[in-house]
Amino acid sequence: MLTAVAGINWGDEGKGRMVDLLAAQQDIVIRYQGGNNAGHTVINDKGKFILNLLPSGILSETTVNVMGNGMVIDIEHLHKEMLSLTEKGVKITPENLKISDKAIICMPYHKLLDILEEDRLGDAKFGSTRRGIAPVYSDKYMKKAFRIGDLLNFDALRQKIDGIVEWKNLTVERGYGHEPVNAQEMFDWLVKFGTPIIPHICDTTVYLTNAQKEGKNIMFEAQLGALRDIDFGIYPYTSSSSTIAAYAPIGSGIPGIGLDKVLGIMKAYSSCVGEGPFTVELFSEEGHELREAGGEYGAATGRPRRVGGFDVVASRYGVMVQGATSLALTKLDVLSYLKRIPVCVAYDVDGEITTDFPTGDRLLRAKPVYEYFEGFHADISKCRSFEDLPETAKKYIRFIEEAVGCPIEYVSVGAKRDEYFTM
Repeated sequence: MLTAVAGINWGDEGKGRMVDLLAAQQDIVIRYQGGNNAGHTVINDKGKFILNLLPSGILSETTVNVMGNGMVIDIEHLHKEMLSLTEKGVKITPENLKISDKAIICMPYHKLLDILEEDRLGDAKFGSTRRGIAPVYSDKYMKKAFRIGDLLNFDALRQKIDGIVEWKNLTVERGYGHEPVNAQEMFDWLVKFGTPIIPHICDTTVYLTNAQKEGKNIMFEAQLGALRDIDFGIYPYTSSSSTIAAYAPIGSGIPGIGLDKVLGIMKAYSSCVGEGPFTVELFSEEGHELREAGGEYGAATGRPRRVGGFDVVASRYGVMVQGATSLALTKLDVLSYLKRIPVCVAYDVDGEITTDFPTGDRLLRAKPVYEYFEGFHADISKCRSFEDLPETAKKYIRFIEEAVGCPIEYVSVGAKRDEYFTM
């Protein structure tokens, strides 16, 4: 079985929690795109973990984890993340962590360029995490990036450094007026943080093709959500990679193999980190209360997330582009404090009511059309079946399921691993 776990909305839907929950049933878990610009928060019997690069299956002792060719990897950050988990008793070996030789290395100058450009943009900034993601993906497609496989031959790598750094300094020094990047320092950085991961480097195409032939259960873990996809998201306020499930086999190393299942993850309300249109955003005290109730702060950056009611229009669109076959609804318990639960059922764009997700300038002008549902005013964290829920909570779930046009398979009623049920 090949299963993709993908975000339906703007990211931060709870994908890491679901992958951790399901990882014990998988032989292999793969991150197939993105870098350390987002975090997956996992709470289980080992403690609380924030994973920026490592697949969430790393916390399962029986699962092999793969970092696919579609990723951009800051090897310094990866080194620190691996050390942090090891100190907490998580076992990381070449047997349970494999890194694609075709994945791209996110260099220190990529982070520098990200910061310089966001600062230059000022109030017009894209809301980047300043971790170098857009610059490194740009270099990938300019064919001027270093791959993880380059770490296998430092002599050859040293010969490549000077030319690429000279080209990069045309932007760093002559464009932004910053002091130039030093080629020897970049090489030393690659040696220092690249050497420890050399035993993990793998041709994931060969490894995963053989695994699929052997009938292994493989799960693909996405970062961010459909609305941050470079093609189908709220461009230009997107990530620089493809966050949709269809990219999972490509970004993992097995482009010729199709998925069997796509589990879409979405919250019982809406949240968003970063800039760009967010039609359902709640402000003032209403927004503050929801943010605090849900602990809505970015796992990678700590930034307060923008929050709002459940967005049917955006979620239906996300289900469509992800090709979701079933859904996991997370953080239902957060809504317990509300007397009335706001749900955006349509957008008003220039006086026209629409249930289709708009793009471009039309999305910037969209206003939410709300319906309100009665709250359930109860601690539902002990509920382990749909029947255990208050009637108002059941009505809310059934409405969402019908509104987005996809069956809900899992419902999360708390942050702990066992605080969920299947429908």
